[in-house]
Amino acid sequence: MKKKLVLILFLFVSNLGIAQTPEAIGNLHHQIAIAKDDTSRINQQAFLCLLYRLGNADSSLFYGELALKAARKINYVKGEVLALSFMSITLVQMGNLPKALETGFKAIEMAKANGLKNYEGALNAIGEAYIVLKDYPKALSYLREQNSLSEANNNIEPLGYGEKDMAIVFEQMNQLDSAIFYDQKALKTLQKINREEPQLYEILGNVKMKSGNRAEALNLYQKCLDVSLKNNERRTSSSAYIKLALLYKDINQPDSAIYYAQKGLEESELISQKQTIQQAALLLSGLYEARDIKESLRYLKIADTYKDSLFGANNLQSIQTLVAQTEERQKEIADAKINYQNKLKQYGFIGALAILLIIALILYRNNRQKQKTNKVLAKTLSDLKSTQSQLIQSEKMASLGELTAGIAHEIQNPLNFVNNFSEVSTELVDEMNEEISKGNLDDAKEIANDLKQNLEKINHHGKRAGDIVKGMLQHSSTSAGQKELTDINVLADEYLRLAYHGLRAKDKSFNAKFETEFDETLSKINVVPLDIGRVVLNLINNAFYAVNEKNKSGIEGYNPTVTVSTKKINDKVEIKVSDNGNGIPEKIKDKIFQPFFTTKPTGSGTGLGLSLSYDIVKAHGGEIKVESKEGEGSKLIIQIPGEK
Repeated sequence: MKKKLVLILFLFVSNLGIAQTPEAIGNLHHQIAIAKDDTSRINQQAFLCLLYRLGNADSSLFYGELALKAARKINYVKGEVLALSFMSITLVQMGNLPKALETGFKAIEMAKANGLKNYEGALNAIGEAYIVLKDYPKALSYLREQNSLSEANNNIEPLGYGEKDMAIVFEQMNQLDSAIFYDQKALKTLQKINREEPQLYEILGNVKMKSGNRAEALNLYQKCLDVSLKNNERRTSSSAYIKLALLYKDINQPDSAIYYAQKGLEESELISQKQTIQQAALLLSGLYEARDIKESLRYLKIADTYKDSLFGANNLQSIQTLVAQTEERQKEIADAKINYQNKLKQYGFIGALAILLIIALILYRNNRQKQKTNKVLAKTLSDLKSTQSQLIQSEKMASLGELTAGIAHEIQNPLNFVNNFSEVSTELVDEMNEEISKGNLDDAKEIANDLKQNLEKINHHGKRAGDIVKGMLQHSSTSAGQKELTDINVLADEYLRLAYHGLRAKDKSFNAKFETEFDETLSKINVVPLDIGRVVLNLINNAFYAVNEKNKSGIEGYNPTVTVSTKKINDKVEIKVSDNGNGIPEKIKDKIFQPFFTTKPTGSGTGLGLSLSYDIVKAHGGEIKVESKEGEGSKLIIQIPGEK
């Protein structure tokens, strides 16, 4: 139970901005007093380091050192990383940038070496140190790494504070839109844990000042100060006082400016925050210059002292040396890691080579048997391909047979005309000869005119029969795959009639109504007419079969109907074959375009018709789909490109 409590507390306070309240500090002291194991005690001491930094930097470092020594004594690496991370934050606040960077780098290196993920505080401290040094690219680099780690650890508060510090960087770089973006992002993140961070108001106040909106800036700085005082956060209240002093100086209210600058200096000295001490002292020096030169010089000396402490040559040189050593150390670690990985790869390669040799021997052993098996498989595949070709040809011949029956019915009509007019013409010749022998030339001429008209009709119907025969021969020939400009309405109408008469020729009892709904605005399109004709014929035959089967069930008032329609849809032409038959069951709708699948009785179809139709339409760059409702009918829809 105690360990669980410690874990909950760790998750609650392992962040970068928890308020220093008496309750929080008192609770941690109580946890230290009742801790029954060393690791729990070390964790509480580290958290006290984090909390005290806002009000008492010396106490913060005291508890950080306690946690660090205890952790090293029992080799508790996680506690050591935690203590170093929190101490680095306090050291940045105190202005000891070389020591802060050294401590932060050490925490990160130790955590990574031991596979730990609890070094967000160190990343934040280093990022804030580089903000003080105005090295903004490096600051952003460490803050982004902190945010990525916080997201991976699902630690909301550290993520919010990383986003807040990125807003500070962009504001100081005068990239105000980015500053506002990350400020609002941090606000939303911290709202998830009901945390009100005062510095977010200060950042927005800085943006408003740079935009020339002093009134809004004043409100935001005051809001920052109010929240800071409520939370007892001197780190932020000291900065808020200084921002208010600068604003009042800017609007020429020196008394108010001096008041807030002195308050900022007092708050900064309470927590040993060198940066804001230097800023407040420098501001007061300028404000007293016209009033009291001694006070001005006093504050100037304070400012120079802390400026040298922060940015003196020795400090900067120490920082440069430390950064160089750290980068070199990181390079050595990276090189060692690469060398280790290369060795692993070499060992892996040798092992893989040995395995490959074993596999090669096994494969060689089985190769002859596989060769024999492959020969058998090749012969079987050849036989299957031959059977497939025969089945496809059978389907085509079945389609041809249905078409031929329709053509035979169609050709019978013009042949009847030829026969009838021939018989009448023979009688007219006899009558004309008889009138000539009688000398009735006028009557003979009249008969000759009738005879001429009959011969013209015989010629017309003879040509019609010839065209039908020509069409039959074209259909029976193998398609060369050549596209031609084709009138889809004419093609659909022709195959509709041929399908109907073909079925009537096979079954005299067959009867159904067929209708057309053609879009007369359709232009000719490039298709292989014989192939598209086969598709349309197959769909129409299926539709007539469906309505005929339903008609056999003897439903009262049922009128079997097949409708063929065309329509232009954007850049496509649609051909739709609809019927009011029994429809297609939902469970087999996805199977109807599969080869050899058929719902017809054995011997009535190969199941290749729709499969071939599907392939033909796809070859034209189109698609074919089905819409059906069981018991009400089906619609087979073809859509093909409509460009000329």
